[in-house]
Order: sequence, then structure tokens, then C-alpha cells
Amino acid sequence: MTLFRPCIDIHDGQVKQIVGATLRDGAAQSPVTNFVAPHDAAHYAERYRSDALHGGHVIMLGPGNEAAAERALSAWPDGLQLGGGIHLQNAAHWIALGAQKVIVTSWLFRGAQLDMARVGELSQHIGPERLVIDLSCKRVGDGWRVATNRWQTVTEVPVNRDTLAQLAQHCSEFLVHAADVEGQCRGIDEDLVVLLGRDCPIPCTYAGGAKHIDDLDRVAQLSDGRVDLTFGSALDIFGGALVRYADCVAWNQRRLRSQRTTP
Repeated sequence: MTLFRPCIDIHDGQVKQIVGATLRDGAAQSPVTNFVAPHDAAHYAERYRSDALHGGHVIMLGPGNEAAAERALSAWPDGLQLGGGIHLQNAAHWIALGAQKVIVTSWLFRGAQLDMARVGELSQHIGPERLVIDLSCKRVGDGWRVATNRWQTVTEVPVNRDTLAQLAQHCSEFLVHAADVEGQCRGIDEDLVVLLGRDCPIPCTYAGGAKHIDDLDRVAQLSDGRVDLTFGSALDIFGGALVRYADCVAWNQRRLRSQRTTP
């Protein structure tokens, strides 16, 4: 059942909305930033908790964001998922600090290749129920390839039925940002949503380009209700003027009520 999933993106210790393709290591120019929040990460965590928005994604965009992430997890223990710089040595630490699950991409790769030994080791270490694999990707030809290192490195790993099936044995969810449209509010990558709805065997959340509350209906239709959706820069709580956060909360409440009353 498609639901709205909230997010908290942290950069330089602040909650921000950034155009994903502009976030690069060692760049002379700062990334293109759509919004810098007047509130800290804990404020948003508390709000999501009060609105019963489970499974939100807290993403640390680079170093220096650990303290802000800890405050968010403290505000809602076991209610949020944490990603950004997660690896075998610190995954259990973040779970102990209150992360419901950890989100991992780059550490699972060696260069452009997926390291299945690392996937298996991490999954066994924390349990697949605690692991979300991030398959955020960029279009290459007529398909998509996983992009790591804050989407700077396009790997050789395709986002397709085989990859999803292989990795689903080791995790409980996927998170997939369409990096080409992330932060641009120009519309979702409908082809990618269709693929995820058709080929993903476990829960999956799509992010990137969503700009209207009706995108929730669209994702539900395209994925047959099997993919969740994240809004970022379009949301009014992140300075956007296209989507009201209250409408997203109401959408979830209607969907959950419908599920409870369906025989």
C-alpha cells in the first residue's frame, strides 16, 4: 500500500534540501541548496512522531552531521531510518542510538562493482530486518545504474529485476532516489517507479522529483500500491510551495483507515 514517507536531509549539521546532482566532494562551489531549515533535525523527528509517520529517512550528507542525527534519533527512538556513511563498523552503533534501520550504499561497493561478501557480512551482523539497501541511481542508456558516493560514482550495477531479487535476500527494504531529478520538483521518473513496482520483491521507497500531492496517487497507480513516495523540496515544511505536509499526513491516515476497514 503506497504511503508518504518523510525525510530529514542533514548537511553541515543543518536540515537542508539540496539538488542531489550538485553535491560533490572537494567541489569549488557549494551545492545548490533549495532550503535551509530554521529548525534542527530533532524538530522534524518530533513532528513525524506526533503524526505517526513511521520509517522516515534521516540522511547524513557528508561528515559533520553525526550530532544532528543523534538528536533526531533521540527524539524518536526506533522510528527513523539512518543513512549516510554507514558501514560494518558503525551500523550496530547507530541502531543502539535509536535507528530503526540503517541505510547503506557506498560501503557495499568496491569501485564500480557490488561486493556481495560485504552485503552478506553486514546483513548477518545486524540482521536483514535492520538493513535498508539504497539503490539510488542515474539513467544510463535505456536503464539505470546504482550511483554511490553521494551519487558521484555511477557503478556497473543495474537497477533491474535480477539485482533487486539478489539483494532482497539480505535486507528488508530498498530506498531508491532518482538522482537525475532529485531536488528539482520537475516530476517523478515514472519508468523507474513502474520497474520498482513490478520487479521489487520487498518494500521500497522512491524519491526524486515529486511535485504535487497527486504524485502519491500516481505512484500508487504505477506501482500497484507497492512503492512508497518521499517528498522533499516541494513540501511546505521545507520551504516549498507545491505540496502541503498536512495533505501528506491526511493521505496516510486515509490509506491506513481504508486498510483497517477492508475485510
